[in-house]
Amino acid sequence: MEIFGSTFDDSVFLEAKSRVSVTLSPYNAKLCEPEWFCDSAALDTDDSLERQKVYKFRADLAVRQGNYQKALDAYSSCLEWIADNNLTIRRDVLEGMARCCTRLGQKDRALELAEILSKEASNTCHLTSLLLLKVTIYQHFGVVGSTMLCLQQLCNLLPFNPWHWYNLGQTCLQLLESKTTAGSCPPQRCESTEEQNDGETEEQQEAADCDEDRIWLKACTCFIRTRLLLRILRQQQSSFVLQRSENALQTTDDVLQRLNPKDSTLQAITEVMSEDLIPEKMREDNQDGESLTNLCLQSFRERWWNKILLTGALETDGSQHRVQTDT
Repeated sequence: MEIFGSTFDDSVFLEAKSRVSVTLSPYNAKLCEPEWFCDSAALDTDDSLERQKVYKFRADLAVRQGNYQKALDAYSSCLEWIADNNLTIRRDVLEGMARCCTRLGQKDRALELAEILSKEASNTCHLTSLLLLKVTIYQHFGVVGSTMLCLQQLCNLLPFNPWHWYNLGQTCLQLLESKTTAGSCPPQRCESTEEQNDGETEEQQEAADCDEDRIWLKACTCFIRTRLLLRILRQQQSSFVLQRSENALQTTDDVLQRLNPKDSTLQAITEVMSEDLIPEKMREDNQDGESLTNLCLQSFRERWWNKILLTGALETDGSQHRVQTDT
């Protein structure tokens, strides 16, 4: 009887097969001069990939130099040479074109390109990039309502990113200060250019949120959430990243002093905005790269805002707050 594991496979004792050496062809690395793609000879090729690279490099360089019309032309030429299955470069070029159009004051064209990107978005990374692009477009043209909507969607998509909350708070603060200075908010500045995609109920809700007291409350909410997140994340940070967080924390504290909410308001908002700040949940709730097909998210209003309104902060504190403006 053989003891298990005491025998050897016959292949162990076979002679090793002789290996035939193959002579590899020499590899000569391509040497490129600085900005070689700017030379007219760079386009003397029938290779579509090489032409795509040349136009893309020219466009990126023009953006860096601030020549946005030249960049837009190069991006447009690049788009013609991109293969149908090269979605990554296509999205990169379309976004570059949208940003150039924004800089050139071509708002409608920039939004058209953003809409193309929206239709082709397939995962949360695509959606995040799209929302950041829309924020840039709307901020450039002073469309505060749409800027806030996009930032709220970013907060909803990435609820543990303090910088989206910080930017939303800053937008609310700017709108609040403009209302305080001008006495009222011009309708076009609160108007959302995404109304055609929203139901009538949501339009009415967003219009109601343009009320000064609600903007004040939303600003308080965003900066409190920012402070909570930064305090959690700074425990894992160091160097310049930690310094950036410390600076943001100081700014957040200063802003909250200017917004001047009551202690009861601070406590009520803090309780609501810290409900989901559980380390285990924060690790599990990572949707980076997740397909949009199976993605199911509550709206900003359902997830946080309605709960904030239920605290009664508007009734007890909203009409009594005083924003301390800088002198």
